[in-house]
Amino acid sequence: MAARIEPLVTVDDLDATPEDGNRYEVIEGELFVSRAPGVPHQRVLKNTIFNFETYLIETPIGEIIPTPGLIFGKYSGVIPDIVFYTHERAKEIISGERLVAAPELVIEILSRGSMNVTRERIVKRQLYAKYGVEEYWIIDAENRAIEVYRLQNGILELAVIFRYEDEITTPLLPGLNCSVASIFR
Repeated sequence: MAARIEPLVTVDDLDATPEDGNRYEVIEGELFVSRAPGVPHQRVLKNTIFNFETYLIETPIGEIIPTPGLIFGKYSGVIPDIVFYTHERAKEIISGERLVAAPELVIEILSRGSMNVTRERIVKRQLYAKYGVEEYWIIDAENRAIEVYRLQNGILELAVIFRYEDEITTPLLPGLNCSVASIFR
């Protein structure tokens, strides 16, 4: 008896999924399902956006967007927690209601559960590298740390881990003045 091969899931398949409170993503044709984020996750999201918005008012180089649809092709569509792109790249990144090319920065807030951790630390990091995201942050609320991966030779490699008492710096956002503690307050 021949092994049955599952068909690849497409972004169009996701669009046909009824709203049920879950978060559906497809990565290289594989379906990933997670629950809607809880209050602690949303607090970190809110604090991160506040810090970025404060910076971007003084240094208006781009835009930060929470939970956009990010479509890389027929078989890869994800919902990152936060993305940042510069004004110069906005026209090539935005199409209709979605992003269709790699933003400069993607931020994921680490969700609990081994499946979520694997998806965010490995699967999404590989996807973002494949499509040219310059910098990928994983915010780990449990350990009060922010892991920063930078694209080098097609791989998002760990560049720095910012701890609770550190100030966040990145070449993508010159002059950013944001403490890690402010993200986790």
